[in-house]
Amino acid sequence: MSAVFKAVEAFFEPMREDRVDEVVAIERVAYEHPWTRGNFTDSLRSGYEAQILGAGTTLLGYFVAMKGVDEVHLLNITVAPQLQGQGWGRTMLDALAMWSRGQGAQWLWLEVRASNVRAQRIYERNGYKRVGERKGYYPNTGGRREDAVVMSLKL
Repeated sequence: MSAVFKAVEAFFEPMREDRVDEVVAIERVAYEHPWTRGNFTDSLRSGYEAQILGAGTTLLGYFVAMKGVDEVHLLNITVAPQLQGQGWGRTMLDALAMWSRGQGAQWLWLEVRASNVRAQRIYERNGYKRVGERKGYYPNTGGRREDAVVMSLKL
């Protein structure tokens, strides 16, 4: 089932604890190794930048980022699986870059699973460059670990 939101205005709003259950529901559908409710609530309590993207009453996606001295680290960005391929990821990446610039950040950093080629291409189309690799960064099935590709964007 695919939904297109042409007549409904999309909006960003801060992620709040009362919306975390909706976020976790998307997270569980989107990933084999999803963030937990505790990961999200800890991020909120730590003051990380956490935004949801909505249209009407539909949660389209969300991102969580951590500000450093002159950089921002993207920790999680997700578009609801049934809404992927409609440009919502780019919308969130643009909003994150704009917020980061407003914070005085010079760089945006992220890690992405080495196997997630689709996401890597999206980041590359948005100006991110591959800058390294983290061995065994992500949990994988059977107790194994998966490497991460480190990417950055000069703001």
